[in-house]
Amino acid sequence: METVEVTGVSMKRSLSSDDLAQADEAKRQKVSECHLAKDQETLDNDCVLSNVTRQSETTTAGKSRNNVEAQIEEEEEEEDGLLEEEEEEEDGEGESFADMMKYGLTEVDVGITKFVSSHQGFSGILKERYSDFIVHEIGKDGHISHLDNLSVPVDDEDPSEDAFTVLTEENKQRLEELQLFKNKETSVAIEVVEDTKEKRTVIHQAVKSLFPGLETKTEEREGKKYIVAYHAAGKKALAKVRTATDPRKHSWPKSRGSYCHFVLYKENKDTMDAINVLSKFLRVKPNIFSYMGTKDKRAITVQEIAVLKITAQRLAHLNKCLMNFKLGNFSYQKNPLKLGELQGNQFTVVLRNITGTDHQVQQAMHSLKEIGFINYYGMQRFGTTAVPTYQVGRAILQNCWDEVVDLILKPRPGAEKGYLVRCREEWAKTKDPDAALKKLPVKRCVEGQLLRGLAKYGLKNIVSAFGIIPRNNRLMYIHSYQSYVWNNMVSKRIEEYGLKPVPGDLVLKGAIATYIEEADVNSYSIHDVVMPLPGFDVIYPKHKISEAYKDMLAADHLNIDNMKHKIRDYSLSGAYRKIIIRPQNVSWEVVSYDDPRIPLFNTDLDNLEGKPPPVFAAEGKYRALKMDFSLPPSTYATMAIREVLKMDTSIKNQTQLNTTWLR
Repeated sequence: METVEVTGVSMKRSLSSDDLAQADEAKRQKVSECHLAKDQETLDNDCVLSNVTRQSETTTAGKSRNNVEAQIEEEEEEEDGLLEEEEEEEDGEGESFADMMKYGLTEVDVGITKFVSSHQGFSGILKERYSDFIVHEIGKDGHISHLDNLSVPVDDEDPSEDAFTVLTEENKQRLEELQLFKNKETSVAIEVVEDTKEKRTVIHQAVKSLFPGLETKTEEREGKKYIVAYHAAGKKALAKVRTATDPRKHSWPKSRGSYCHFVLYKENKDTMDAINVLSKFLRVKPNIFSYMGTKDKRAITVQEIAVLKITAQRLAHLNKCLMNFKLGNFSYQKNPLKLGELQGNQFTVVLRNITGTDHQVQQAMHSLKEIGFINYYGMQRFGTTAVPTYQVGRAILQNCWDEVVDLILKPRPGAEKGYLVRCREEWAKTKDPDAALKKLPVKRCVEGQLLRGLAKYGLKNIVSAFGIIPRNNRLMYIHSYQSYVWNNMVSKRIEEYGLKPVPGDLVLKGAIATYIEEADVNSYSIHDVVMPLPGFDVIYPKHKISEAYKDMLAADHLNIDNMKHKIRDYSLSGAYRKIIIRPQNVSWEVVSYDDPRIPLFNTDLDNLEGKPPPVFAAEGKYRALKMDFSLPPSTYATMAIREVLKMDTSIKNQTQLNTTWLR
């Protein structure tokens, strides 16, 4: 879905010009060897993963703020330091970025092969600028999230605005070190220069709001007044702040909801990265934030976030010190947000430099509005390198753990950051996780986490080592394999039976899947038909596609009738997904422009700042298609755009387009 940015990506290729990515058939042969070679020790390893997972997650959750923030700051500094080095590599010999991306996946590689419309396709550039792709979250009540109010709810309990400026930088540094037990001080004394009750109150409020692990008291020393900050209960106080659901009972009004909900406007940042930044500046753990869905990086996105017992005033203060973020529409609520509790997303997308005639555009957009598009899993589901994530997922399901490590860590052709290239080369040469880790300054990536696991548990206990990777990241691999199977099966279903329901197809009645019988075919449309993601708790169509599912999994040495894995985390229950989606609230216009650098519509932030909307020339050098539409959750906007353009939306293809366009 996202085009890759050139900045910071090495032009160095890790291998020769030969494409070393193994073909699927070769992998399947290796799987056979893997099954024969599996010994009892490996089987024992398989059984301990769930315990290891729990231990690793508990350990992570229990990290002190000291360790977590030190690691974040250290790694961010390392990443900043890499930029100059990476740019130097780009200036050296090697292929262009577009040439490097020739090793990436195309849509055909992941089963995306069919279209539902009959119009003639045309060319256009997706996400030439990240501001060409805007996402607004739609809540479960149908409300579309917009950033249109930066005011803070009036609350007598909040500290005054002076609380954020009354402390000097030196005071803040000392207080933070005290809160994190970074030094031997048991307290920090701040002299009250202008000794008034109001001034003392402001300092008390400032310390408690900015450093919620500390208490304060007023003391007189040698005729001078001091505010003394200290830990009320030593390290236990800090531990309570870091892990309890009620960090400061006495400082949070009972009449106020425990959660501050706000709208987060962000540019070119994914949701988790954004939350990590917010948590760092607020000096809290990321897990006190909640949200309904993750949003793209290469886009401008607007979504609702909830955070536990952080005031709106404190959040609003971040607007003065963060770039590419804006927080607003604050309110206090009783409950957090939950993943999946949304109705969908509204998209505003600009396709630049389109070649289609007005007639072609009208045909394409009318088809999208009336018929819809095939609900394929988009390209970002499968990764951007020469080793797709679904291959790792398949190896996990097959219990081929050596293969899992090889796929994640081996060198590969294509564009990657220089330090990853060097890390992979070191691993291939030495199989020494410690040596490979030394080549990897940014250790939060999956490769770094796996290497840390291997260093801890050894190469004979890969399952435990793999368990160090966060659970959601591990499950991403097997879900990618499910998506790969689903895409291929839907393509076969449409090839075999076209765009009409047939006996043996599946439809949902409530949450229950049932078969379409011969007598009921006319009661349904293609928009009602669902297909299963493989798992132990789904049924399969009663026609040729059922055998196609079995054959595909059998070719991968998997039994469709036994999708329960010996490691519980990797058991697949399956699910159902509509094969055709019809977007809602579809509208469009074609605009002309001369300067490819100018934005073609206003964002929420532009509107807040009172910027006038762009004015388009009647005739221009270039034409762009501006589209607006809404989609349900877990549906890929790029697949809707693909149906309009009749073009491959893969990075491999879009990079070639962007490179030509930028020239």
